[in-house]
Amino acid sequence: MPDQVGGAPDFAPGHSRRQSRRMSLVEAMANVVVGFLLALLTQCAIFPLFGLSVSVADNLLISSIFTAVSLFRSYALRRLFETMRASRWE
Repeated sequence: MPDQVGGAPDFAPGHSRRQSRRMSLVEAMANVVVGFLLALLTQCAIFPLFGLSVSVADNLLISSIFTAVSLFRSYALRRLFETMRASRWE
């Protein structure tokens, strides 16, 4: 049943809908792109404050490494929480 404000379905307490695999992929891709751009822009702004002169190519490489680490962390935490959620319902 839709709620009165946003038209979204109303779920009973303790019940939730799972995100589709497609939407999980879209969310993950958006997260990676935004994270990469944020890391790159942050480096370009912060490195000079510390007297670091880094080429664009090096900045891209550093951002890529940070992004890969972030992906691994995000995936590991998601799997951990999914395992905890699944074991709670068994």
